[in-house]
Amino acid sequence: MKNIIYIATSIDGYIADRSGGLDWLSMIPNPDKSDFGWSTFISNIDAILMGRKTFETVCNFDCPWPYTIPVYVLSNSLNTLIEEYQEKAQIIKGSHTEILEKIHNDGYKSIYIDGGTTIRSFLEKDLIDEMTIGTIPILLGGGTSLFNKLSQELKFELIKNEVLLGQMVMNTFRRKR
Repeated sequence: MKNIIYIATSIDGYIADRSGGLDWLSMIPNPDKSDFGWSTFISNIDAILMGRKTFETVCNFDCPWPYTIPVYVLSNSLNTLIEEYQEKAQIIKGSHTEILEKIHNDGYKSIYIDGGTTIRSFLEKDLIDEMTIGTIPILLGGGTSLFNKLSQELKFELIKNEVLLGQMVMNTFRRKR
């Protein structure tokens, strides 16, 4: 069983700008429409666990629902999803270990963890096994940070490093246990 992060940050570690915007993610010219390894990554994922805010952001994208695998929405405030998304996602509640146990008991082993608050809380509980972090060459100077203070040090090892489009660096790290 593996819990994995796949996300992009600014050089200074932000995943959204000061207004919550993501436009800066497309600042690098991409004439060949590279997906930056997304299709390979998602083909190895069984299910997605995302926070409520990330779910709402995805719902507001100007495109059809982007996922074909089960999506769990971690929320303590939502009790139901609007009808349009009831067949596409389900709400999940509980402690971190209860949530993972439920998803794994549903038969899913490789879980993509998405959303700043969700990622930070799973890191705090030492429940992340692997992280792929793309770094975009911009300093946002503020916004939503990928990382928070942790109560303990977590050691990772670099297992893959590549430069994409001559500007973006993708690093994949595995948790050393």
